[in-house]
Amino acid sequence: MKRRSLVTGAAIASAAIAGPALAQSAPSIRWRMPSSFPKTLDTVFGNAAAIAETVSQLTDGKFVISAHAAGEIVPPLAVLDAVQGRSVECGHTAGFYYLGKEQALVFDTGVPFGMTPRQHAAWMTHGGGLELMREIYGKYNVVQIPCGNTGAQMGGWFRKEIKRPEDFKGLRMRAAGLLGKVYAKLGATPQQLPASEIYPAMEKGTLDAVEWVGPYDDEKLGLHKVAKFYYAPGVMELGASLCFIVNKAAWGELPSSYKAALQAACAQAGNEMLAKYDANNVISLKRIVGGAGGVKLGYWSRPIMDALHKATEEVLQEQAVADETFRNVYAKWKAFRDEQIVWASVNDGAAEQYMISRARKG
Repeated sequence: MKRRSLVTGAAIASAAIAGPALAQSAPSIRWRMPSSFPKTLDTVFGNAAAIAETVSQLTDGKFVISAHAAGEIVPPLAVLDAVQGRSVECGHTAGFYYLGKEQALVFDTGVPFGMTPRQHAAWMTHGGGLELMREIYGKYNVVQIPCGNTGAQMGGWFRKEIKRPEDFKGLRMRAAGLLGKVYAKLGATPQQLPASEIYPAMEKGTLDAVEWVGPYDDEKLGLHKVAKFYYAPGVMELGASLCFIVNKAAWGELPSSYKAALQAACAQAGNEMLAKYDANNVISLKRIVGGAGGVKLGYWSRPIMDALHKATEEVLQEQAVADETFRNVYAKWKAFRDEQIVWASVNDGAAEQYMISRARKG
């Protein structure tokens, strides 16, 4: 498939299957799609449900995908294994959950001090990222399709105030994948837990801090009830991209029109997901911070962000030395990101900074 096929509109997919004769001859296909996310997180799990609904609509109900929440048929962090072995045909997940298989999969999701959703999409579709990721997933008998992004995520929830880099020392912190390695550099003990286990761990005191997504999801998980210090900005995740993964043999069995419908559905659901987060995060943030729970919104100090950045660079360099695949992807990813930073500093990033400064002045 060509890169630009990722962003084809639903109209293209519809046109490909619109003919009555073709509709009558199209095969009936039923797939199961486990997700790494629970139904309570209606935006991120809703992304999976939206993909399934659009595919059905575009194929006149011939191609039906049933979306299953985390743990219903597959453990939340085992979706890739299930698709690889074809115990299910497809899955809805995030690449950085599988760094035990392949460290370079972090670039499929997002890297600390990395790219915004727009920049990541540009890298995937026009910067060679999709080809690199497809090559890696191919080793695990899987075809990957980007399907959504959370946007920038918050710095996280903490039981105690974080004033300096040294305050991370000794914290038991939920932080996925490469993020955990960065926090470990600052003395924290990282743990990777699925969404359903985060609140109980914080409530029982077996976790001291958690980085999840942002206000809309964090409110649904009730994190403001078990921690009172909420930090921004989300320099550790300027965006987190999800992926729809398909068993390679199952993908090969699909008619081309169904492949087009699936790609269009992923693109449409991805646009909706990011828009929903952008619209709802600020509403949830006002409730969380303005409520009676005593939540304090804080901002990482420059020394803290500098320490996190230094630790990130160390982790990336160490991994590049140890892993040839990671080194190859990192070099290409970094070159593209650095060019995107230049462009943002010239145009929209600079404009946004001006608007922010105006808003702060009232």
